[in-house]
Amino acid sequence: MVGEEDEEAMMAEWAAMVDGDEAAAGGSDPGKEARVLNQDEIDSLLGVAGDDMGTEKTGIQTLISTALVSYERLPMLDVVFDRFVRMMSTSLRNFTSDNCEVSLDSIQSYRFGDYLNSIPLPAMLSVFKAEEWANYGLLTIDSSMIYSIVDVLLGGRRGTAAMRIEGRPYTTIERNLVERLVHVMLADLSSAFDPLSPVTFRFDRLETNPRFAAISRPSNAVIVAKLRIDMEDRGGRIDMMIPYATLEPVRELLLQMFMGEKFGRDSIWETHLAEEMWSTEVELEALLDEVEMPLKDILNLEVGSRIMFNATPDSIVQLRCGDIPMFNGKMGRKAQSIAIQVDSRYRKKS
Repeated sequence: MVGEEDEEAMMAEWAAMVDGDEAAAGGSDPGKEARVLNQDEIDSLLGVAGDDMGTEKTGIQTLISTALVSYERLPMLDVVFDRFVRMMSTSLRNFTSDNCEVSLDSIQSYRFGDYLNSIPLPAMLSVFKAEEWANYGLLTIDSSMIYSIVDVLLGGRRGTAAMRIEGRPYTTIERNLVERLVHVMLADLSSAFDPLSPVTFRFDRLETNPRFAAISRPSNAVIVAKLRIDMEDRGGRIDMMIPYATLEPVRELLLQMFMGEKFGRDSIWETHLAEEMWSTEVELEALLDEVEMPLKDILNLEVGSRIMFNATPDSIVQLRCGDIPMFNGKMGRKAQSIAIQVDSRYRKKS
């Protein structure tokens, strides 16, 4: 049959290849010969088969990427960016006097060096500083968004694509208009973080070369939120990059599943806790007096030895709960029991 003939031909071909390898090795042991990888297998192992960062990572790249912290460990970050997108949609409508739609494509973790290398040029990179957190972030505006915002703000006609002139530096007018857009975005980002932790994001500088926008080490982990902005037939993309080091001061807050006390308190639990505290039993100790003795006198104590105190029946007795002084009182008797009459609260001497 045809299948059997193909199988026999394949086996004969493999046998010829083995014989050729033995002859080339000069009669050495075939078991010690190592198979040489071809170029495709080497690329697959090193994970360089695809140039786009969106392709699936393989081989060594996958092992390296496992060291990155996933943004999903910060649940509140999704809430902050969702609030930011909604606020930005309104702000851009007021800023451009046009119908703007802002959508969040993805939130991913990268290494800072890998992200800089993946930025499609030409683009503008805006460096901003988080004042209260004493660290920096990065806004990347692609060329489509730059030309679209210039076209909208300068009264370009609707229904015509924004004119793009590649290969030239951005003009002062374009830089100033993009800077105004960045100020609007940073104000919305500050408002989005307000319910979680008040912070002020301040515009620092505008760069067109990624090398001059290095705000972190290439190996440091960063969070990149990819935004898509549509203004009818125009629009573009904006990436917001925030290093994990910038978010470190509020990491504990970002780990929460919800904002909790920021939006209200659980009065039922507070009432239950207060009732249980009122019925809690604590043990008080009465300290009649204290005396200081040399260590040698304590070592010489024997059965029957007496320690003399300076307390009198009218001396102040201190009531303690554990090691914490609580009240002052006087010792007396009630029925057949020794009692302490509380006179005042304990006040620490300054």
